[in-house]
Amino acid sequence: MAVRGRAVETLPKLMRSLRKDSASSTVTRTPALPSLRRAFSLYDQINLIDNVPDDQLRFQRYTETGFTVNGINYEGSLLCVGNLVTSWGPRKFSEITPQSLSIFQIIRPIPEILILGCGRYIEPVDPELRRFIRSTGMKLEALDSRNAASTYNILNEEGRIVAAALLPYGVSS
Repeated sequence: MAVRGRAVETLPKLMRSLRKDSASSTVTRTPALPSLRRAFSLYDQINLIDNVPDDQLRFQRYTETGFTVNGINYEGSLLCVGNLVTSWGPRKFSEITPQSLSIFQIIRPIPEILILGCGRYIEPVDPELRRFIRSTGMKLEALDSRNAASTYNILNEEGRIVAAALLPYGVSS
């Protein structure tokens, strides 16, 4: 945010400077504009490869039957909230019910988004399950488990309060 704030402060000064330069210039060439891409980039703040804090969960690998999180292999389905990981009961998509996600009725703070890893393929989410998730105050994003793990990594590294309920990649309906 600090980089973006500096860029927002600097932009009007840069525009005035460019206008002055072009008004005082007797040459009819177009001045080259500096690139603002770097000023508005969050790349300096978010490094998705290195420097991940030890206490932060990071999915490093997925297999047909489980996941590798922070160097530890887990078999079966996982439920992750913030920086906590636990084994999760459902073995196939049809077993994901409001009861299997009932932990979100008591956990605080409520994650802003639940990433649902459906296995190998994205599955349509039951309207009852959608209503339950919405009633907890979370948004829902249903993805295949490979992309769900990657999305969790990105959102968690941004510092957002995020949860993931993931079936192994080998699961298909």
